[in-house]
Amino acid sequence: MKANKSRPAALPVDPVQENYVRQVRDCIFSVAYPTPFKSRVLLVAISKVVLEEILDLDVSVTETDDFLQLVSGGKVGFGFVPLAHRYGGHQFGSWAGQLGDGRAHMIGVYTNRYGERWELQLKGSGKTPYSRDGDGRAVLRSSVREFLCSEAMHYLGIPTSRAASLVVSDDDVWRDQFYNGNVKKERGAVVLRVAKSWFRIGSLEILAHSGELDLQRSLLDFIIQEHFPSISMNDSNRYLDFFSRVVSETANLIALWMSVGFAHGVCNTDNFSLLSITIDYGPFGFMESYDPDFVPNTSDDERRYKIGNQANVGLFNLDKLLQALKPLLDSRQKQLAFQIVEGYSSHYYLRFTELFKAKLGFLGEGEDDHYLIAFLLRLMEDTKADFTMTFRQLSEITQDQLKELHIPKEYWALQDLAKHKFFSDWVTMYLLRLRRNKGDSDSRRRKRMTSINPRYVLRNWMAESAIRKAEMNDFSGVHLLQQVLQHPFQRQSVAEKAGYALHPPTWAKDLKVSCSS
Repeated sequence: MKANKSRPAALPVDPVQENYVRQVRDCIFSVAYPTPFKSRVLLVAISKVVLEEILDLDVSVTETDDFLQLVSGGKVGFGFVPLAHRYGGHQFGSWAGQLGDGRAHMIGVYTNRYGERWELQLKGSGKTPYSRDGDGRAVLRSSVREFLCSEAMHYLGIPTSRAASLVVSDDDVWRDQFYNGNVKKERGAVVLRVAKSWFRIGSLEILAHSGELDLQRSLLDFIIQEHFPSISMNDSNRYLDFFSRVVSETANLIALWMSVGFAHGVCNTDNFSLLSITIDYGPFGFMESYDPDFVPNTSDDERRYKIGNQANVGLFNLDKLLQALKPLLDSRQKQLAFQIVEGYSSHYYLRFTELFKAKLGFLGEGEDDHYLIAFLLRLMEDTKADFTMTFRQLSEITQDQLKELHIPKEYWALQDLAKHKFFSDWVTMYLLRLRRNKGDSDSRRRKRMTSINPRYVLRNWMAESAIRKAEMNDFSGVHLLQQVLQHPFQRQSVAEKAGYALHPPTWAKDLKVSCSS
């Protein structure tokens, strides 16, 4: 595998080569070399699919010292100068100024045998000019979560960055995990993650805020040419077309998040990809009991990024993208762009409805479909029914069992739901709607629904169990979860034995998602 050199040649790099924290102008990247760990490093997890299918590598390469040195930041690949990306962003609703890759290094750009172009990035690999007050490191705890979740999201069918490897060191990294003054010593780790692009809304915002409009045009043209081939570079409306695509795809992405109960946790503009993929896994969480107010990030005191507000935050972020693009648009294009962003909500709700209709096994159109979805979600909220398993068990139970209101013990989430006084009313309406599916049968319905309603997601307690083992140098929990989450729709004996489809353990109820990483 050889990295191509298109990135530095196409976009300007900071002429200052020294690696110290500073305000940077008139460039997209700064040269920044990873800082090797001082202690031993261990390769503890890999994604065979990412290595073989994306990076064209034989998995045997992971046994070599060269590979370990590359993915831990010990050495850089021949022919590529490692880079840190400059960007800004709105964080929790306010402009935060220059942010950038404070602990990430792009170590290569690779075009594979399918003609796909992938950017390779280490996370946790040391300081850069954008580190601000940070140490440039990531800890084992957060790195395990990122490695597992990016792969889990892929297998759930949700656009995402991917994780190729996870390396752990014995270097001490100090973290105040919950920002409560309790600083603890943890182990440094590095994830090699890959994406077709790491550009985000904040990549354009920083240029607009700094008045670097020529550079902003250059970056936009690069992004369009590389990642939006259907948009003609000769079209005077290309920025408008680009914005329209980002609006619709962002609506689609957030609807997909909602369909699996995923809360990103930190939906700042610097964490929102211009390619509308899920990036920057921090204090994320998969919802257990259905709760529109679910907030995985314990530092989000105002609950800005609660799961039920993600669509609204998406609109806020797209409005900030529009503000960044405005200096490049004429008056007519600005008006059209405003109309495009006004259409975001209808696009989102249309996609949300499509996804939840499929989750309930509906075919065609039904005049009460919206009501049936909303009715069910209200019952789930009132009874605190498990989000993932309610839909999964509706996929597995027969219509006859539902009709008789006979809920077997194994369908524990439905048993919780059945405690609601209006459950039987909903079931009556639901079964009537299913009978309107043309050319359908109960077996086909169940097969269809089990193929889109996962049995396993990366619940916080599952990740925490794997992390606790990993901190004792036992990575079997990471490997087990990785194996299970590659097949989230299939019943797996190892997953059932581990209790991944049962009520969460009692100790999980008060478990907090880590803030610092």
